[in-house]
Amino acid sequence: MDAGKLRAWWWHRQGLDGSLRRKSPAAILEHSGWARSVGGVGPYLTLFSRGGVSRAACDAAVANLEIHELPSARGCTYVLPASDYALGLRVGAAFNGDMKMAVKVGVTEKEIAALCVAVVKALSKGPLDPEGIRSATGAASRNLGEAGKKKGLTTTLPLALGKLQTEGKIRRVPTNGRLDQQRYQYAAWKPNPLDKYALAADAAYVELARRYFHWAGPATATEFKWFSGLGVNAAKAALEPLGLEPLEKGSDRLILPADRTAIARFVPPEEPQYALVSSIDALLLLRRDLASLIDTKDRERKVAGDKVIVPLGGLMDLPSHAIFDRGRLVGLWEYDMDAQSIAWTAWVKDKSLPEVVARTEAFVRDQLGDARSFSLDSPKSRLPRIAALRAAK
Repeated sequence: MDAGKLRAWWWHRQGLDGSLRRKSPAAILEHSGWARSVGGVGPYLTLFSRGGVSRAACDAAVANLEIHELPSARGCTYVLPASDYALGLRVGAAFNGDMKMAVKVGVTEKEIAALCVAVVKALSKGPLDPEGIRSATGAASRNLGEAGKKKGLTTTLPLALGKLQTEGKIRRVPTNGRLDQQRYQYAAWKPNPLDKYALAADAAYVELARRYFHWAGPATATEFKWFSGLGVNAAKAALEPLGLEPLEKGSDRLILPADRTAIARFVPPEEPQYALVSSIDALLLLRRDLASLIDTKDRERKVAGDKVIVPLGGLMDLPSHAIFDRGRLVGLWEYDMDAQSIAWTAWVKDKSLPEVVARTEAFVRDQLGDARSFSLDSPKSRLPRIAALRAAK
């Protein structure tokens, strides 16, 4: 398949072509895939770029439990629609490995089980932040000293909180209702989304694979393996029931049989369709194959990477947020807090692109206040990238 058509198909399947306008946050995530959350603006930009969803509407969906941030694929946090809460928890359960480290510093399963009981009892009276839980559970949690600190575990409380979240017994609630900050309370989750979920882990991975190839196909088995975190044999077992077919003879890119006709009939839009998305948007992150989204003539273009200038085609992940046109990477952007504007560069010239930039700029400035890539991103840390983007224009 022509590379341009393939990129445009991924663009269309992700709903970045306008087909998800005015859809609810949950409906957008059901169609385009779970939105990776790392304390940045990724989930907000996901919903805005596809559906024009405001921050207020997104936050309301979180408050109403229509969407929620959960540990899921690979044990990583994503924002999921309510229809996938149980699936996300089930496929993420095996990746909660903190207890393995804790055993090495003298923590026992029995101790954490008792602490879990104490935490659930404390939260029965209402949501609490970690300090409130620590106070309410008293001696049930303890400091792990220098040995624990070396393992990244200062007390036993995070072990209990992680276990209870994975089991669907409690949920983490943003203190101020926002997804781009990392201050949380914890609340009892009733009813537990896993209470009536019948699928065992193996069957749940099959369902994850089915969703993945709907969101991201054509994709390779290796790309699914990376997304799911499964080993080679487990990933193969999850894919086998789907009856996946090669996109073309000899291709390692696979599709769901139901998509065969739609892909064959798909005609890429003739006119540009621009969108500004986060550096961890599903278009990029689900397959993590940046090269496939870069046009051949753009691969030697120099961009500011992590403290060095690198060719675009040599990157695995983007150093900045991205500008796309029908699935082709055509530019990069950052939000400049001092100027309250977007610093951007693009290697295409089109009079409609500045209008799209201006709309996203207004969204970030007026509704988000900033566009952090992740929790440790800061206005100061991105100044070199902003300077490079402005110099490239």
